[in-house]
Amino acid sequence: MKSSLFKPTLLIAITCFITINYTNAQQGQVVLNQDRTINSLLELKKEMNKNSDDYYKIQIYSGDRNGAQKAQKEFKEAFTDWNPTDIYEPPNFKIWAGNFKTRLEADRALKQIKQEFPSAFIFKPKAKN
Repeated sequence: MKSSLFKPTLLIAITCFITINYTNAQQGQVVLNQDRTINSLLELKKEMNKNSDDYYKIQIYSGDRNGAQKAQKEFKEAFTDWNPTDIYEPPNFKIWAGNFKTRLEADRALKQIKQEFPSAFIFKPKAKN
């Protein structure tokens, strides 16, 4: 009876010992090598964006009034994060979305929007004087 309990107990003890040793071996250290100028460039970019009055929009549609109304309705149903606006620039009605401070934000949004509106594109509105 003693030998029948001895083998499983020994097996469990060896398994526990191996598991504990491998668990402790999973420690490491990560070293990040980064150019020193990256932080200064990021700060410069933040400063440029803060002082800039520029912003980006995405044009969803340009054409007749009925098409613009349809596109605006479809956009509102598909994307609740951005409120589309309708603009009339003779002879076309246009649907614009977003007020993106950086080009990166606009690019990320455009990637999502293009799935539903393949002809969408990013632009900077002309400054109103």
